Amino acid sequence: MNLLVKVLVMIGSSASIGFGVWHFFVPKAWKWYSYIDANAAELIAAVRAINAFFSLSLVLFGIVNILLIYGDRSNRYSIIVMLAATCILWLMRVAFQLIYPQGSLYPGLQFGMSSAFVVITLCYLISLLSILFQKIPV
Repeated sequence: MNLLVKVLVMIGSSASIGFGVWHFFVPKAWKWYSYIDANAAELIAAVRAINAFFSLSLVLFGIVNILLIYGDRSNRYSIIVMLAATCILWLMRVAFQLIYPQGSLYPGLQFGMSSAFVVITLCYLISLLSILFQKIPV
């Protein structure tokens, strides 16, 4: 694996892990449940479960990408599959940010989020394309 791919995957994965860990604390920090009727216990449980699943998924995708890129037992196919899945997820996040922007509560936050999502997506996308188009010794 070339150095550029390793560096880009490490940057993208570190950011993914960071967003995942941070997102565990988002509901409390942003008082999500204050917007939901206290009698809607099932809705509160659903939001809590979705956020936990999402947060853990970001952390796990980041860790798995790092393990595959830096591991000596991974193969090209497994790396491509994992990077492709990660690219699709982050491309979807960028699309949602463009269509339904979040972070408009504080000036600049929306654009900071958009920029971060694009940078993370590019880290993974450039890595994927680099692996797909590299010459493989026979």
